[in-house]
Amino acid sequence: MTKRAAALLPSQLRHLMRVTEATSRHPERDVLVLWLSFGCGMRVTEIARLTVADVLLPSGLLRTEISLRAEITKGCRQRLAYLTNPKLIAAMDRYIEWRLSKRFGCSLDGRQYRGLMPRARLILTWKGGPYELNRKRARNTAGEVVEYLAADSLQSYIKGLYRAAGLPLCSSHSGRRTFASRLLAAGQSLTDIQSLMGHSDLDHLEPYLPVFDDTLRKMFEAVL
Repeated sequence: MTKRAAALLPSQLRHLMRVTEATSRHPERDVLVLWLSFGCGMRVTEIARLTVADVLLPSGLLRTEISLRAEITKGCRQRLAYLTNPKLIAAMDRYIEWRLSKRFGCSLDGRQYRGLMPRARLILTWKGGPYELNRKRARNTAGEVVEYLAADSLQSYIKGLYRAAGLPLCSSHSGRRTFASRLLAAGQSLTDIQSLMGHSDLDHLEPYLPVFDDTLRKMFEAVL
């Protein structure tokens, strides 16, 4: 049986962010990657494939809604993610300023998109390039073999951030599981959670639901 990624309590998430700030060589990027996972429920490959124009308006203002295009989501289902968490917004602004200071993916016209190239990937490697995408095959629920892209290098990197924070049971999927668990703890309906997670069927939420009552209570009571 495949082990499920652990969902984090608020105290564990705060610890993860503190350790990442203190030990990462690129905390501006890494903290944002974690917040996109925990605050928006994004998959790793979705994070890797976001573009500057997905999160910024031409005026340079942050979008309040990110339209995750069907071409970058698992199952090719478009959905919305919301940039409303103040910590996520602060992390996004800090990362963009860091990118500008590094001159990563900057345009000659600084009047739009804060000076970044709109079609450039949002999250870049330490060399300033996009994360590599690997083409893979899997069998879907209908028994058909389908191809998909996976950001294996970013997934491995995120796993390393958890290890550095002493969270060995976590994986790159822990952000999505925590996101869904917090919504459940806050009393959101399963259909709303299904929509935010981008699942085609309520049955796909099953792996996210077996969270102990005590864990749900702590998630609900604590403020991230």
